[in-house]
Amino acid sequence: MTEEPAASQTVIRVGDDYDVVIGSGILDRVPDLIGEQAERVLVVHPPTLRDLARRVASSISTKGYAAELAEVPDAESAKTSSVAASLWERLGRSAFTRTDAVVGVGGGTVTDLAGFVAATWLRGVPVVQVPTTLLGMVDAAVGGKTGINTAEGKNLVGAFHPPVGVLCDVDVLATLPQADFVGGLAEVIKCGFIADPVILDLVAADPAAATRADNPHLRELIARAIRVKADVVAVDLKDNAVREILNYGHTFGHAIEQVERYTWRHGEAISVGMVYVAELARLAGHLSGPDGEALVAQHRRVLESVGLPTSYRGDRWEALLTAMRRDKKSRGSTLRFVVLDGLAEPARLVGPPDELMHTAYGLVSAG
Repeated sequence: MTEEPAASQTVIRVGDDYDVVIGSGILDRVPDLIGEQAERVLVVHPPTLRDLARRVASSISTKGYAAELAEVPDAESAKTSSVAASLWERLGRSAFTRTDAVVGVGGGTVTDLAGFVAATWLRGVPVVQVPTTLLGMVDAAVGGKTGINTAEGKNLVGAFHPPVGVLCDVDVLATLPQADFVGGLAEVIKCGFIADPVILDLVAADPAAATRADNPHLRELIARAIRVKADVVAVDLKDNAVREILNYGHTFGHAIEQVERYTWRHGEAISVGMVYVAELARLAGHLSGPDGEALVAQHRRVLESVGLPTSYRGDRWEALLTAMRRDKKSRGSTLRFVVLDGLAEPARLVGPPDELMHTAYGLVSAG
């Protein structure tokens, strides 16, 4: 991975596959990421970003492409087989070929959906991701994982399909609801715990500033989090080995999302999931002694300092356990957790006893 700083942007290369462009006022650069062979481009967006999507489509049209807008539901309701099918029908009616492209404009749910539709149409067409949330920029839009949800769980149907480019215009974060911005910080902080402790230092230095889009360190936080993910994805696209570390806190977090019928924000659930797995690692002996205790405490301190939750209701264990057993990292009936042996020292915990997992649940229960 290489990085090329410029006056208005930072470019992070993901392996040999594509660039992630980070900057201010760069939204009109979307056409530069679309392949020259494309003739038609489908711009997928939620209702709340109609004007922004029109701006993207207009910039695409000025470069000679035939741009079409496709509006999809907001949030997790977009990630369904019926919505995906409606987009396939749209691509078919417009005679999209294998060299035409899809552009996803929105948060992580839209980029997941757009990527999945691109991966499955004609067995794969180019997709450009334009994430408009902090969560989308540092997580969902980077890495090539695409997917939709089913009644049985989150992202259980999907495909690995790297984009041809990702454009992160940080200016759009100024209009992001505060709760959504803070939710996105969970994935940034996760990268600090698993790989880049400087992220934790930047957040801890001024937690109040970290929760604002005008944070002077925002671009650095975004770039550092993307760099962590890019380094991992470059060596393990298909989640066979090291990429699992990016799921730190996600096994328990995804279970909360499912049990709560996706009424919890992803980042809120992952925040609790990180505290849960830190407690589980301590109980299992991965985090031992005063240093281990301090690291568990640091999880709570950093996450709570930016307003993220660190506990969950105490009467949902059986439902949570059932949801965790459907986790993508599970092998047969054996649960696998990403844990820490120390700060920025990720490891795996395979098949912990139910009693141990239940005890850790008690330590993150609010009552």
